[in-house]
Amino acid sequence: MPDPTSAAARLFGERVRTERLRLGLSQDEVAHLAGMNVSNYGKIERGIGNPVLHTIVRLATVVGVDPGTLVAGISGDDLPPVLEAFSAADFVREQRRRRAES
Repeated sequence: MPDPTSAAARLFGERVRTERLRLGLSQDEVAHLAGMNVSNYGKIERGIGNPVLHTIVRLATVVGVDPGTLVAGISGDDLPPVLEAFSAADFVREQRRRRAES
């Protein structure tokens, strides 16, 4: 079985699974209610899927929680590493520096 794609994906999947189990629903039932393929839903629970915003909101609606509950506390530190990551402040600072040099 593949490893989770990131800590963020793992945490999100664990939270969805917890809510599903709290309701006593199967993966198939939640997937059906959310209009998803059960295989794709299973990937989300295992942390190997990367759901889009609409899917996050649909899943939260199905399990009866605010979407924020499923993503609370997940930050950029939980995402997979990238070669270079800049904040908006870094970008603006660099743009200003380049303009000043020209």
